[in-house]
Amino acid sequence: MSLAYIQDYLADLQRLRRVSGSHKETIVREAFKDLLKRYARQRDLVFVAEYPLVTNRKKNISVDGALVHSLRLPLGYYEAKDENDDIDEEIDKKFRAGYPQDNIIFEDTREAVLIQNKELVMRCPIDDAPKLAELLKHFFDYEQPAIADFRKAVEQFARDLPAITTALNDLIEKASVENKDYKQAEAKFLAHAKETINPTVTLVDVREMLMQHILTEEIFAHVFNDADFHRENNVARELYALERTFFKEAVKRETLKSLDPYYTAIKANAAQITTHSEKQKFLKTIYENFYKVYNPKAADRLGVVYTPNEIVKFMIDGSDWLCHKHFGKSLIDQGVEILDPATGTGTFVCELLEKFSGSPAKLDRKYREEIHANEVAILPYYVANLNIEATFYTLSKQYAAYPNLCFVDTLDNVAGLGKFSGHQEEMFGAVSEENVARIKRQNARKISVIIGNPPYNANQQNENDNNKNRTYAKIDQRIKATYIRESTAQKTKAYDMYTRFFRWASDRIKDEGIVAFVTNRSFIDARTMDGFRKRMASEFNEIWIVDLKGNARTSGERRRQEGGNVFDDQIRVGIAVYFCIRSPKSKGFRVFYEAVRDYARGDEKRAFLTKALSERRFDELRPDRDANWLGQTSNDFESFIPVATKETKAAKTPGQERAIFKLYSLGVVTARDEWAYAKNAKDLDIKVKYFISIFESQKDNLDSHTKCNFL
Repeated sequence: MSLAYIQDYLADLQRLRRVSGSHKETIVREAFKDLLKRYARQRDLVFVAEYPLVTNRKKNISVDGALVHSLRLPLGYYEAKDENDDIDEEIDKKFRAGYPQDNIIFEDTREAVLIQNKELVMRCPIDDAPKLAELLKHFFDYEQPAIADFRKAVEQFARDLPAITTALNDLIEKASVENKDYKQAEAKFLAHAKETINPTVTLVDVREMLMQHILTEEIFAHVFNDADFHRENNVARELYALERTFFKEAVKRETLKSLDPYYTAIKANAAQITTHSEKQKFLKTIYENFYKVYNPKAADRLGVVYTPNEIVKFMIDGSDWLCHKHFGKSLIDQGVEILDPATGTGTFVCELLEKFSGSPAKLDRKYREEIHANEVAILPYYVANLNIEATFYTLSKQYAAYPNLCFVDTLDNVAGLGKFSGHQEEMFGAVSEENVARIKRQNARKISVIIGNPPYNANQQNENDNNKNRTYAKIDQRIKATYIRESTAQKTKAYDMYTRFFRWASDRIKDEGIVAFVTNRSFIDARTMDGFRKRMASEFNEIWIVDLKGNARTSGERRRQEGGNVFDDQIRVGIAVYFCIRSPKSKGFRVFYEAVRDYARGDEKRAFLTKALSERRFDELRPDRDANWLGQTSNDFESFIPVATKETKAAKTPGQERAIFKLYSLGVVTARDEWAYAKNAKDLDIKVKYFISIFESQKDNLDSHTKCNFL
């Protein structure tokens, strides 16, 4: 362990004592916390302060801190004591109260003590830097057997899963030919899915849903020890019915037998997590890891990344404050209908329920009537359903099915759009009758607040994957008629998922309401988003922006200034939180802006969000005539004759030409990304020759007409 870190800690400790004039635990422990955080970052661990636990006697306690794996499982714990305490007496007292004894550090700024597996491993004076470094090495090198087993199980899972999915697919294919009951059930399910999810759903998609359902049943049961939450869901019932038509229990056990270590490891790890909120985070991590192994293309296309809880809480609290500020109501009040249009694993809904838990009667009403959520992918839909119902059960001590989770593609669900959209449509059909009733009920409601984290992916990661996001005719038409019409830029990302969800949400809230999204920060200052900014000025009255930076697609000093991403390394685009307010009582358009400091790390950005929106000091930006919010310049550039324009290119008479050049193009474009470049000339030569050989081998198979067009 780095002695430099420890020297910095000792200096920080003295500084805290000198500035505060106190040796109290609650003040000076911050220095040791910072030391643990620095070591944690090197090992992809997160320090969680005031970590909640439930003892063997079912008593709720909290330790001063825990170092947590991405799986949400603690590596070890930290507990600070006052200098005036007898540290050994305090340790004994804590252990009698049920504190963990597998891997825990106690320190009182004079001495550090490490206990592992109920045994004293080491103790040393705090100011003995080499000894303290040795103690910390023992602490961070510790690995719980369950964690080690889980890592091995995940590696085995990744190796075994292709064979399992092939076997499952073969069974389903066989049933689709030979099993009359299955064929009928599958056709019915497909027809409903086309109506509700999206019209491009195919039998392949239905079978993938079914396989995901089969592969993940065990996960839900093991994490929450209660499969009923999952089984009672309306869509789950349809999939169970489909499964029963071809998959007998003995065949099922045999087919999935090699995955037993994976499910067993999940069960063992889940058993160590005692609080409901940590179980939610654990389940999210399991889902994310599962999806990226099971279907990496879908994970890329759908943007399978889940929102840190600091962002979720910040957005909910900020929306609550703005709702009261502009409309005189809080989120919990009757008549404030809330929608998460891309709910993922249900994190936003669960946090809303936690926020409302202090008022049981209002909580019950909001849960049953006024909190809505949509999800389009079957696996996160299941996770969301389980999370939300389990959260309500934990808070209210009663089980009730969550009646407002819809299995639907939000961007296809244009029936509820109004004010700007210019179209009203009825929707028919659903995966189940109950699901269509939910969608119609949601569409009939006046949504007040739309909040969430839309899918982040604009383009596939690898252009050779044939993995493009699908089009959405109605929403894309609206984007063309608004953001694109108002823009002067060439459009390369105008139809990304972020933009589509902003367009959909802006139309959905109608005359008044709030749209709160965490999305790409490019809306703030990107040249291609000038049309978006112009429309925001005409469609909303206020926008509050918290710019979290983190764009990894820059270089040099600019890249360092962007700092880490608030989502860590899961995505590469810069991130911002937007609160957009439409109020008939307000006049004009105002933009309020605050940015995190340059060079901030990801964990620092999450900590930055712990300060409430109402307590922040925002700058008010003054948009210029070109809809620039940041980086405004004063020049007469727009008066210059352009190099080339679409209007001049299309002009039929000389008098209509208003540019230097009439013709222009993209120049040389291969459209064969992977085949047209390489890290050196030798590799490129191999690629090009291979490409030509494939081309030549296929050329003779084409008929003369096709060959002519192809060449």
